[in-house]
Order: sequence, then C-alpha cells, then structure tokens
Amino acid sequence: MQARENRFGISETRLHTINKSSVLHQTWHTTLSSSSSIYEALDFATILKASQTLSSEIQLEKLLAALMCVVMENAGAKKAVLLLLKDGNLAIEAVASFHRDVISISVPLSASDEVPAAVVNYVKRTWKTVVLDNAAVQSDFIADPYLMQEKPKSVLCAPILNQGKLIGLLYLENNLTIGAFTEDRTEVIQLLCAQAAISLENARLYQQSQAYAQELERSLLDLQQAQLQIVQSEKMSALGNLVTGIAHEINNPVGFISGNIEEATTTIKDLISHLKLYQEKLPNPGEEIEENAEDIDLEYALEDLPKMLLSMKVGCDRIRGISTSLRTFSRADKDYKVPFNIHEGIDSTILILKHRLKANEHHPAIEVVTDYGNLPPIECFPGQLNQVFMNLLANAIDALEESNQGRSLEAIKANPHCITVRTSLSGDRHIKVQIADNGAGMTEAVKQRIFDHLFTTKAVGKGTGLGLAIARQIVVETHGGTINVNSTLGGGSEFEIVLPVNG
Repeated sequence: MQARENRFGISETRLHTINKSSVLHQTWHTTLSSSSSIYEALDFATILKASQTLSSEIQLEKLLAALMCVVMENAGAKKAVLLLLKDGNLAIEAVASFHRDVISISVPLSASDEVPAAVVNYVKRTWKTVVLDNAAVQSDFIADPYLMQEKPKSVLCAPILNQGKLIGLLYLENNLTIGAFTEDRTEVIQLLCAQAAISLENARLYQQSQAYAQELERSLLDLQQAQLQIVQSEKMSALGNLVTGIAHEINNPVGFISGNIEEATTTIKDLISHLKLYQEKLPNPGEEIEENAEDIDLEYALEDLPKMLLSMKVGCDRIRGISTSLRTFSRADKDYKVPFNIHEGIDSTILILKHRLKANEHHPAIEVVTDYGNLPPIECFPGQLNQVFMNLLANAIDALEESNQGRSLEAIKANPHCITVRTSLSGDRHIKVQIADNGAGMTEAVKQRIFDHLFTTKAVGKGTGLGLAIARQIVVETHGGTINVNSTLGGGSEFEIVLPVNG
C-alpha cells in the first residue's frame, strides 16, 4: 500500500506527528499510573522540578538559558535551538549543545544555518510535532541543505503554543543515536513546551511592562526638563526685560548729566580764572565786596567747587558702570555659545544683590571676598551662567540670614558673615568657580537631594525647589561641566563649578 501524502506533500508514514491536546491528556493520564510510560522515561519529581525551574524565571534572558538547560538535561538531545515568532517571522533566540554553553542570539531564520529550514517551516505551518528517527536516510526532508550537510541521526521539532497561538518552536537533534526521541520523550518535551509557552508569555509581558516603565520614566524626566527650561526661560526673559529697561532709563539722564558736568567744569574753571584776574587787577575792591566774599567764604568755594564737580563726575561714571553691569547680567543668549569673561558675570551678579548685603537692624553687612585667578574667556551662554551665579549667591545669602535666627546682633558681629568667591584654572581646558559661605551648613541627607527637582529646605512660599535644579541643568547638560556641593553641619557650604573653556 502506497504511503498517503498530506497537503504539504509529505508522507505521513515517514514521520511521527502528535496532536498537542491528546498529548497533554495522555501525559496526565499516564502520570497517575504506576506503569506510566512517562514515569519510565523520566520520573515525576524530575518533571516537576523542570517545570518549577521554568516557571520561576521572569526575565527573558534567564528564562531562555534555563529552558535550554532543562531541555538538554531531560530530552536526550545533543543540540537544542529555540525559535520565537516575531512579527510573523521566526528568529533563532538561543542555541545550546553538548559541548558548548547556551548562546543567546537573535538571528532571523532565513539568515541562519543552525536548523533545517524545511522541517522548521513545516512545523510552523502545521503546528505539529515532527520526529525523524533517522533523518539521514528518510526521504521527506532529505533534500534540506542542513540535513544533507550535518547528517543528524535523530531530529525533533515541536511547536510552542500559548492560548491557541504559535509563539515559537523548539528544535532538538541527536547526531549519535537513531530513534533518540521516543514517543515517551516526545510527550515529555511537549509537556515542557507547554510550560515554556506560559513562562515565555510571562517573560514577554514582564519585559513589556519594564519597557513601559522606562518609557514612563523617560517621559517624566523629559517633562521635568521641559518645566525647568520653561521656568528658566521665563525668569530670565522677565528679569532681562526689567533690567534692560532700567539700564536704558538710567543711561539717558546719566548721559545728559555727565555731559553737562563736563561743560560746567570747563565754564567754572574759566570763571575762576577770570575772578582771580579781577582780584589781581583790582586789589582794593571795596568794603561791600570784601564783606560779601567773607560771607560766602569765597576762597573755600573756589577751592571746593572743582572738587564737587569731580565728585559728581565720578558718581555718573559709577551709575554708568552699574548700568553696564545690569546689561551684562541680563544679556540675551544667542543660539550658540560666545566668549565670555566669567568675572564680569560674577561682578554684575554681586552688584545686583548688593542691597541684600548691606547692614540692617538684624545683622551687620555681609562681606563678599573675591579671589579671582587669571582666567581666559570661556565659550558659553552668558545669560544662563549669570543665572547660576545669581542662584548660588542668593542661596548663600539666604543661608547666612537663616543662621542668624535666635542669635543676637553682638553674637553675629563676633563671627561676621562672609561669602567667598574664588576662580582658578582646573587643568588646561577647564576653569573652576567656588562660592562658599560660613553659614550653618547642611546635613548629609540634604546634600544628597540638594539638586533634586522641586526639593527645597526653605519655608513654604520662600522657595520653589527649582533654582539649584536649573543651575545643575545649565552647568551639566547645557555646558558639559560639573557642579558639586561640599558642606558640613555648622561649617558652612561651598558650591564648586567646573566648566570647559572651549564649551
């Protein structure tokens, strides 16, 4: 009688196919029997241990390694290959053999020579387990290039199904023994495949949840960064517009006054010279003129008036310098980095905060000591760095004011407050800026969170928790530098900024 061929053109007398549902039924039925063929091939405790090993793994890489080890230990195979379905196509995910460890890969079936493609594709189409007792001489798949070259003795390829869907295949071979995959072993393998299907799906869901969690974390971080950038942009824009407007309004009258002082100085000098000439030519001006000269203290006025004009000129120059510093602080950044003198930025920031450094009824004046090194201009965004200096100096003043609470004015004067700003070169291509105060310092717990988004030690309504987070973003992310804090409780705090010279 001629062998009947199925619709795929493969003789059904030449290969061994087992329906999954009947295998599961036979497995549990024979497991309960003392004469079970499965029990004879592999004891129940071993099967249970193998299933527990697979069910206990949730991470995909570890699960693949465990699955391959379990199969190699219990199936009588010398080589095992796991294929998983991805977007409708099979890919080889793990390979294990008797003489090498499990290798995790992800290679499309079409690009691999690890398995016989004809056998694998048949199982993919039919969802049936294929067992070849002597693959080297059987004719159904004999034309497969892999079987022709490798000539394995026994071959088994089983589908891995989950909830009525094919999720992968398990390929086994034994190149030493004919008929290595008996019916009993095939049932055990399919039982392991059933457990593997559940574990693989759980691992996939776990991996998917981890990916979602990472995506959510990235989205949250992006949202925080966007919030910081918006706050930073709005603060600098508002402050820049305000300061620029003030500087412009100051410049107009100062320029007018300064120009008139110069003209008045010249005129006064001419009048004084003319008056002295009168005194020389008319030595006897008369009693009335002499009395008037004495009443107005003419000699003192002639000597002091030029000094008054010079003092007014110095004052105008000082106001013009303040205006220049305000413009330096509030200068708008371009979309690229420009050379900038760091010392100008620090000086302009100190000038803006000078009103907070003055003495009042609660504390004496806060001294600011600058110790500047010989720094080159650095390529940066000046407006953003000025904001960093503003945040750090303002925080230093806040820390000193908070440390005054509960202390008398005499006690504060005995240990006067001071802020020290030092700059220096750090290597050949970096500069260092250190801003230190002699306030109360901070605890280790505060130090660990000082740059965190929305973290603040200030009272409600006095701090947003964004200042130092923005400062860190500007220094680290925008300028590629570092910012750190060194502080001990009761010993003050020091913020250290390191920036590259060439951006």
